[in-house]
Amino acid sequence: MANFVLQVPSIRLRSFTVSASSSSNGAPPGGLGSSSGGGGGPVIVELPLDKIRRPLMRTRSNDATKVQQLMDSISEIGLQVPIDVLEVDGVYYGFSGCHRYEAHQRLGLPTIRCKVRRGTKETLRHHLR
Repeated sequence: MANFVLQVPSIRLRSFTVSASSSSNGAPPGGLGSSSGGGGGPVIVELPLDKIRRPLMRTRSNDATKVQQLMDSISEIGLQVPIDVLEVDGVYYGFSGCHRYEAHQRLGLPTIRCKVRRGTKETLRHHLR
């Protein structure tokens, strides 16, 4: 069970409790749903940068100005939009958020907030086309 504090625009603080149980299939709490509709959608988690494979990194280059702007923003207010990650058989693949990912790398941050969706090998092949 975890406790969180939620700040709302009127500057009032509210606390709430979130509880989760592990699933019988070993998936993290919150249930990364299977692509067959077996429950739950994407889950927001912090993942180590070195655990995210970037299969398109060699074919794409990032805009250095945009990366620097993101570095400044992340340093000041943190990452506002998590990157999208596909989890297939326990391996994480990142296909979006290239500038945010590089900004985290250049800042020396060990983790990045990710929206993780579970997929199949067929889903992964589709993303690699």
